[in-house]
Amino acid sequence: MPDERRVITKPFLPGEEIYPDGSSRLQVVLGRVMAMSEHEVTDTLAQARQTFAGRHRDLDAVLDRNHGIVAARLDHLELVDAPSSLDRRRLIGAYFTHEFSIEAAALGNPSIVAAPDQSGLDDGEVRFVLSLRAIGEGHISSIEFRSGVIGADASVELDITSRYAVTGDREPHAYDKGFFTTKLDDLAMLNDVEERVLARLEDPFTMAELEAAIDGLEHDGLERSISGETTRLLHWLASSNYRTSFPSSIDISERVLFPGGPTESRGMEDARFVRFVGDDGAVTYFATYTAFDGHQILPQLLETKDFTAFRVATLTGRAAHNKGMAIFPRRIDGSYVALGRHDNVNNFVMTSTDIRVWRDATVIQEPERPWELIQLGNCGSPMETEAGWLVITHGVGPFRQYALGALLLDLDDPSRVIGHLKEPLLSPQHDEREGYVPNVVYSCGSMIHGEHLVLPYGYADVGTRIATIRVDELLSRLTSSAR
Repeated sequence: MPDERRVITKPFLPGEEIYPDGSSRLQVVLGRVMAMSEHEVTDTLAQARQTFAGRHRDLDAVLDRNHGIVAARLDHLELVDAPSSLDRRRLIGAYFTHEFSIEAAALGNPSIVAAPDQSGLDDGEVRFVLSLRAIGEGHISSIEFRSGVIGADASVELDITSRYAVTGDREPHAYDKGFFTTKLDDLAMLNDVEERVLARLEDPFTMAELEAAIDGLEHDGLERSISGETTRLLHWLASSNYRTSFPSSIDISERVLFPGGPTESRGMEDARFVRFVGDDGAVTYFATYTAFDGHQILPQLLETKDFTAFRVATLTGRAAHNKGMAIFPRRIDGSYVALGRHDNVNNFVMTSTDIRVWRDATVIQEPERPWELIQLGNCGSPMETEAGWLVITHGVGPFRQYALGALLLDLDDPSRVIGHLKEPLLSPQHDEREGYVPNVVYSCGSMIHGEHLVLPYGYADVGTRIATIRVDELLSRLTSSAR
């Protein structure tokens, strides 16, 4: 269930109102803090520490970081350059910090994968990582994690959740020029200005080099008033590709992937994680998620080896649109394969030689049953069985009630459906209907452990539950449906 006490810290930067003397609100607040006596500074900081220290793992580090953000924005001011005590600098950090309740509204839409570390377990047990969509203030979504162990009998035990929550250290990375060009073209943003900027860049290029290339437009006689909107799009796309990391020493339940790029400023939604095994046996965890900026959505890709360091990249191609992409756990015939719903109605299978570029798609399922007539979608990455690829789906029916179903796809040709449940696998029960979004059950990924399918699901945009079913029972129902 969501816990409104789980909070992260964010920089608080007041709106840039300009006062009659020409100073900004940030400058005015900073001036007030600088005018405080040292005694007032010490007492006020002590009170703040007493109130907030128990809510955060390292409060002083937070205060130091946010003082640094203020100083970087006002580094031309004598106020910041003036000598000040460590307490005063940290008090400045406190005034420009606020808490954000990451689970204020809901905690749902989970996906589950086997964890990277499987040491110290009894026979028949598997350790898992559960991702969750946390919906906080202003309906802004972030990605959280939990861990636990599934027993040999399919019993599920969650580890204790840490009282702390922290966001990662974010940094830009080098950009692939070819991919960058392709995405601009895919978004119909590639014009003469963009081409002139790209022509000045090496491959790969950094954000600093992009800035320099944009500045070079003025040397070409192109005024900012003309180039400003198009170069803003270059910033928008570059800022949406980044890396974020966490100390390996903190518990996985403390790690929060909070919106970092402009495409996801209003949320990172419905991550579908998969444990992907490469042709060489190397394991990488991928997740597709929906980035939302308040106006439009964009599919993004997460990549990690250990759930400590993550790479965030934009997906491109005509099939990389809308919500709900889910990557298969291995290549098939040398290609990456994914499920998708880029037309917002039907289920598709997509193939690609580049995991970030998706152009080829084939419809595999259209709304057919009464409980799915409005639209379909997947509920996470397919799971490999001897009978075929097991896919959990969702369908939307009367009163926009969501129910879960299942498909069985051919192992060698996943565009061929060989089984389809005639009735829902899971529907909202009486105690799962009421909530922020009523009449909904939804999952972003299941896993098979031994003889059981372990299916975590969110309900009514409130909380999360876990269901189990014997795989042979489900496969028997699916294969009989094909007769």
